[in-house]
Amino acid sequence: MFPTLDPLLHSELRLAVVSLLIGMEEAEFPYIKEQTGATAGNLSVQIEKLSEAGYIEVEKSFKGKRPCTLCRITPEGRKAFEDYVKSLKSYLKVKPTASPR
Repeated sequence: MFPTLDPLLHSELRLAVVSLLIGMEEAEFPYIKEQTGATAGNLSVQIEKLSEAGYIEVEKSFKGKRPCTLCRITPEGRKAFEDYVKSLKSYLKVKPTASPR
């Protein structure tokens, strides 16, 4: 009756990262960290999981001597997010029935 929710996106932090990237061309690590309120270590782990799944691309470079991590959503990540939202909406459309007594 209920569609399966993507377990990768069902994590609060990973969902927040993908939600941010959906509306942006790209975002730097400090911006994502600030917006999500995550610790650098936890965010790094979650970004790696999203990257391994092919949901985001991660580009590491340097700005001067400072490291710069740039994240972009992939077409696969966009599709996964859209499917997740669609599945979640179907949960909200279910009308409660009378419970058995």
